[in-house]
Amino acid sequence: MNWLITGGCGFIGTSLISRILYEDKNSKIVVIDNLKVGQKEDLAQVCNFDEVTTKDLSGANPVKFIHGDIMDDKTSDILCQGMDAIIHLAANTGVQPSIENPLEDLQNNIIGTFNYLNAARKSKVNIFITASSGATLGNAEPPLHEDMLTRPISPYGASKLATEAYCSAFYNSYGLKTAVLRFSNVYGPLSHRKNSVVAKFIRSSLLKNIIQINGNGSQTRDFIYIDDLVDAIYKCAVSNIIQCDILQIASGRETSINQLSEIIIHALKRRPYANIVIEHRDSLIGDTKRNYAVIEKASNLLNWKPMEPLNSGIEKTIDFFINKEL
Repeated sequence: MNWLITGGCGFIGTSLISRILYEDKNSKIVVIDNLKVGQKEDLAQVCNFDEVTTKDLSGANPVKFIHGDIMDDKTSDILCQGMDAIIHLAANTGVQPSIENPLEDLQNNIIGTFNYLNAARKSKVNIFITASSGATLGNAEPPLHEDMLTRPISPYGASKLATEAYCSAFYNSYGLKTAVLRFSNVYGPLSHRKNSVVAKFIRSSLLKNIIQINGNGSQTRDFIYIDDLVDAIYKCAVSNIIQCDILQIASGRETSINQLSEIIIHALKRRPYANIVIEHRDSLIGDTKRNYAVIEKASNLLNWKPMEPLNSGIEKTIDFFINKEL
């Protein structure tokens, strides 16, 4: 199977590549990444690869890497040729960066996604999978599900909603099979470059003995372990069931930020890292109060079920961070 993964040097991308190569050593994978977050050394942790250009995609290894940007539509046209599945992970991520620079968020998330959808259409790619978010739903009352009214409260949520609409349009207008996977808060090993709440809490605990919580910590999130998330992506790509679907990819469990901090502190004390102090800061604009999802649709369609409990997943993530040079 031929795979194209945008943003493939990132946390999710490298984890997915590891899974693909484990499942099928005959797979061919092309990665495009602008290296603003993920780096080539991150990709090298999970596979051998050839760095190539759009003028010459040849190489001995099954994984090819191109340093490029999703805003370049000429590159997308070339890279999509001969692909079976496109996994579109490259994006501006996070609510706060989108509030600070909404135009950059729009350009990367909407135009970048359009470029690869359009190239997939022209190259008759079998399936296009894109990463989305519960941010499309705004402050909807949880549990979140696929049929809820979308009312984003941040530019990030708005840009992701636009990409979901384009996926629907390309299926209905051109027959391109598309899947929108709304990821909840993903965590796990290889997340050392992420600014997610789990990564920030662990990093700050190890380096400064401090966990900084925005607001009173009663806000809730749905935390999914990286292996469970990658399992859903992989099953979605190889399934012949998906036509045009939105799927919540989450644990289905609600956890408050206060509970998360307690789990991390308890785990660190056993290593031992004691005397971690919790500091509260002002709440952030655009921050949702409660967030967890119903996952029955993804479970039924993909024969998928998240397996990693939060406590043990945090233990594995902390071990990774301790062993990784911070």
